[in-house]
Amino acid sequence: MASDPHALTTEAALDAIYGEVVPAAKIKELPVLIDELRQFIEASPFLILATVGPEGLDCSPRGDPAGFVRIADERTLLIPDRRGNNRTDSLRNIVRDPRVALLFLIPGVGETLRVNGSAALTADPELCASFAMGDKVPRCVIEVTIETVFTQCQKALVRSKLWDPETQIDRAELPTVGDIMSVITAGEFDGAAYDAAYPERLRQTIY
Repeated sequence: MASDPHALTTEAALDAIYGEVVPAAKIKELPVLIDELRQFIEASPFLILATVGPEGLDCSPRGDPAGFVRIADERTLLIPDRRGNNRTDSLRNIVRDPRVALLFLIPGVGETLRVNGSAALTADPELCASFAMGDKVPRCVIEVTIETVFTQCQKALVRSKLWDPETQIDRAELPTVGDIMSVITAGEFDGAAYDAAYPERLRQTIY
């Protein structure tokens, strides 16, 4: 494959195209939470967690009722690790490389909140129990130490119309997970049975 004569491979090349950073983009970046930024975290029911490990990068969704991320202090966030599929990709990355990035979203709000920092895992029984949903206790809690925190402007969400009900897609228009698994396994996986059982499985394993 021929090399791209227009490839951007240096910071100088990027600077030549994009120019100076918008001043407000520098001002808004902080090393700690202020009350105004705390409000974004307390109102968010959903975040995306990015981690890095020897095999590469991982990006994982995390969600719960708004305020599920606990603010321990101006530099520390606590995130319960809810029940999943036991791949533990994010957790395995964290124990080998603590660098993480978080992106908080709030339904109906155009701005997002970004956090960069480091993370550690704890299975402290009392702390885990404090995040219980009914009788379901998370197996561990992700403790994030903030290095930088700042808001991201609305442009991406406005362009995508993410919160616009008119852009929502009927789930039936896309393949189901069972469909995909059937294709991957050349029909050996019973995708129809998997899909049919999922609503009850979700109800029983949500926490």
